Amino acid sequence: MKLIKTEQELKSLIAADEWMMGILKTVEMLRLPDSWVCAGFIRSKVWDYLHEKEYRTPLDDIDVIYFDKVNLSKNYEKRYEQKLTKYLPNEPWSVKNQARMHVVNNSEPYQSSIDGVAHFPEIPTAIGVRLADGMLEIAAPHGIKHLVSGIVAPTPYFQKDSQMHEVYMDRVRNKQWKSSWPKLQIIY
Repeated sequence: MKLIKTEQELKSLIAADEWMMGILKTVEMLRLPDSWVCAGFIRSKVWDYLHEKEYRTPLDDIDVIYFDKVNLSKNYEKRYEQKLTKYLPNEPWSVKNQARMHVVNNSEPYQSSIDGVAHFPEIPTAIGVRLADGMLEIAAPHGIKHLVSGIVAPTPYFQKDSQMHEVYMDRVRNKQWKSSWPKLQIIY
């Protein structure tokens, strides 16, 4: 298994991927407040790298998040998806305003996009990347250790009670990540 040890090495891995950089440049053009590309976009790239895959594992969607307390309607999210589709029509865009997503997790309102990311179910999924004035930035509220080590574990929020932990367990079962990345260590 190849190793990535630092955020700088993670940034270098992303920067060397022309497709990923194209996605990030496209999202940057929208100038959404506190916007990030997150979850499987990064996770799958790292896991493919760790498994020395020759080809990219296809993504179900490209998760773009932002934070806007004023415009909470899903219609805004759909408009942003349409704009992204105009720029890159063959990509599976999914845009979500983290200012309203706390309802999904039945939690207190999030204070930022990264607060929303911290409430994602799995630690290696709880990561974002963006271009800000052409510079790559990584946001990993739970660090990158699990991601770069191929370890799947629930975030603290999904460890707080049995109901939330069951949501995590359902995702692990439904995603079937080990069929694509057999070296993963899944913590139940």
